[in-house]
Amino acid sequence: MPSTASPQPDQTKTRRSAEEKKPRGVWGYVKEYGTILIAALVISFLFKTFIMRAFYIPSGSMENTLQINDRIFVNKMIDKNSLKRGDIVVFHDEAGWQPATSSPNIIRKGLEFVGVYPGDSQHYLVKRVIGLPGDRVKTTADGKISVNGKTIDEPYLYPGDRPSEIQFDVTVPAGKLWVMGDHRSHSADSRYHMGEESKGFIPVESVEGTGWFIALPLDRIGGLSSGDSAFDGVPAPSP
Repeated sequence: MPSTASPQPDQTKTRRSAEEKKPRGVWGYVKEYGTILIAALVISFLFKTFIMRAFYIPSGSMENTLQINDRIFVNKMIDKNSLKRGDIVVFHDEAGWQPATSSPNIIRKGLEFVGVYPGDSQHYLVKRVIGLPGDRVKTTADGKISVNGKTIDEPYLYPGDRPSEIQFDVTVPAGKLWVMGDHRSHSADSRYHMGEESKGFIPVESVEGTGWFIALPLDRIGGLSSGDSAFDGVPAPSP
């Protein structure tokens, strides 16, 4: 009885090669690129949620440190209880310091959610930490800022601006921060909200992250220093 011949190795290779070259069809490409896209979005979402997030600067309240239309990255891997005076922080506007604005379209909101598009400042603000919990922050007779009795010199201030035209004397409560913009004459910061429920303080827990570097425009790309050297010699708050 004749035996059935087994395929020779060369024939098997030829058949396998022919099968691999068969067109996958449109659905095959959709699945492949769809999987890649979903994986990229998931990675972007996790990156934005736990590591770093991009933000767009729409106003001049932090000039010249940050300028209108800057895109910055903030470091989210921070210990919020280890924030320093001088840190640039992005925080959620829980107290409603900003006027209500129209919501971005649903596509932009979706891209912001997954971290593909820089978050705008509709619900977030960027300022500099001036007072930590327990600090007494006040203006001096000549309009400078004093923290725990130490008058500070602020090299990051907008040229020509005084440290504050508004007089104040506050003690920062536990779990709160006192924040101010670098462009003092153009920043509706803690000073402007002393008469509101927040009394001008923001919760430490509302901090999204600390400013890390400017990504765009390309002619401004570079790291953001904390400015903490301005607070050298400031004593710890009184118990």
